[in-house]
Amino acid sequence: MKINNVLISVSDKKGIVEFANGLAKLKIGIISTGGTAKVLKDAKIKTKSIECLTAFPEILGGRVKSLHPAVHGGILAKRDDEQHIKELKRHKIKPIDMVVCNLYPFGKVVSKQRKFTTEEAVENIDIGGPTLIRAAAKNYKHVAVVVNPDRYSDVIKELGKNNRSFTEKTTLRLASEAFNYVSQYDILISTFFSEIEDKRKFPEFLNLRFEKLYDLRYGENPADEAAFYKEKDAGFPLLKKYQGKELSFNNFLDLHSAARIAYGFDSPACAIIKHTNPCGVGVGKSLVDAYKRAHICDPVSAFGSVVGLNRICDSPTAQEIASTFVECVIAPRYKSDALEIFKKKRNLRVTELGRLDEDYDIRKLPGGLLLQYPSFKADSSEWESVTERAPNKNELKALLFAWKVVHSVKSNAIVLATEERTIGIGAGQMSRIDAVELAIKKALGAGSYTRGTVLASDAFFPFRDSIDKADEAGVTAVVQPGGSVRDKEVIDAANEHNIAMMFTGERCFRH
Repeated sequence: MKINNVLISVSDKKGIVEFANGLAKLKIGIISTGGTAKVLKDAKIKTKSIECLTAFPEILGGRVKSLHPAVHGGILAKRDDEQHIKELKRHKIKPIDMVVCNLYPFGKVVSKQRKFTTEEAVENIDIGGPTLIRAAAKNYKHVAVVVNPDRYSDVIKELGKNNRSFTEKTTLRLASEAFNYVSQYDILISTFFSEIEDKRKFPEFLNLRFEKLYDLRYGENPADEAAFYKEKDAGFPLLKKYQGKELSFNNFLDLHSAARIAYGFDSPACAIIKHTNPCGVGVGKSLVDAYKRAHICDPVSAFGSVVGLNRICDSPTAQEIASTFVECVIAPRYKSDALEIFKKKRNLRVTELGRLDEDYDIRKLPGGLLLQYPSFKADSSEWESVTERAPNKNELKALLFAWKVVHSVKSNAIVLATEERTIGIGAGQMSRIDAVELAIKKALGAGSYTRGTVLASDAFFPFRDSIDKADEAGVTAVVQPGGSVRDKEVIDAANEHNIAMMFTGERCFRH
């Protein structure tokens, strides 16, 4: 496909002068609209205004300029269709071989819509641009379409190399990108209007926009294919990697779990993750203290783990982490000497994430999606003391710590803890008593203690057996949601053992 004439109409002028210069050097004719024409003419690039084709000025403040048969006829005509060519000649329509177009930045308006009126947002809806792009993409066998300024350099190179021509493989790829670009634009607009009309969190139609960042080595297992997609420029799309092997599917899941827990504490905190569950969480006056407290909970499981930190990682902390085998580290920032220490562990993935923005959870099922907005309160002032003995100040502090951790443990979940660290964690069990027994077993297996600890449960106790088992281990206080038909039986058991018990009124299952 030979390129003789190009129509350029771009909102984003980035790189357009250099691109047009490249076209001019190849002796390709340029036609442009409004602001684009002015930019090119100011840069001394020969260009014809679109009025030269339409013999009609832009009207309605620029709302109508390219919507004309002289424009779209030149784009949509099939070059191998005799009747189409005859009609072009009859109506003196000049073929347009390439369309270079990007749209009004409606996405930026939507992202800041609270500062814009609906009328102002609507004025940023592009009409002519999407029509130009769709027309060119539909006729990709005869017309090229470029929507991405990052493609300009490659386009000029290919035209220069192939005597101003494209292969059909190239135009098909460009058309695919163009249709995707317009569809994403339409989703932005559709979402904007849906939010105006439908104030519910769960609208009748759910529009999701994700862009692939890169392919992953594999999914959960080596035989699984996987990729990472970004929804917006926040959260994990902003993850920075300093060193180490490529991040895997499982690494991303574990990094999210590590950041989710560690970043949720105000004081220096560390979360050590294995298969998305914490195997140890600690807080301290310093980050290295927090790491040591987290690691001692389950040093066996911590081998080959992912470590999450909520402070700038310093050299003492880096030294401790590097003293054992760790897969990944995530922190808000790193000191230079800490990075130097990590460099000695070449395969260690060192990542940085300034903040973690949580919004909604999505689970894909065959033929559909589950969407939820998780709600979690870590406010002990709203808890209810249901036993004869209320927890003392230290127990309450430990209960709050344990409750924050159990919120991120897979159900059924039990956490034994003190004020500063987890002692034992029972995760992903089919019964609550199994989770209690596992937490105790983990604590004792790590050479730790259970006497004087507190216990957090992510859901209510269906029977008193878990409380009896907790008493055997020396647990002094329990926090749980409550809500079982056997709550009285469970409370009575706690009173028998002089265990203080708090009800949160909120379950925090994680599946």
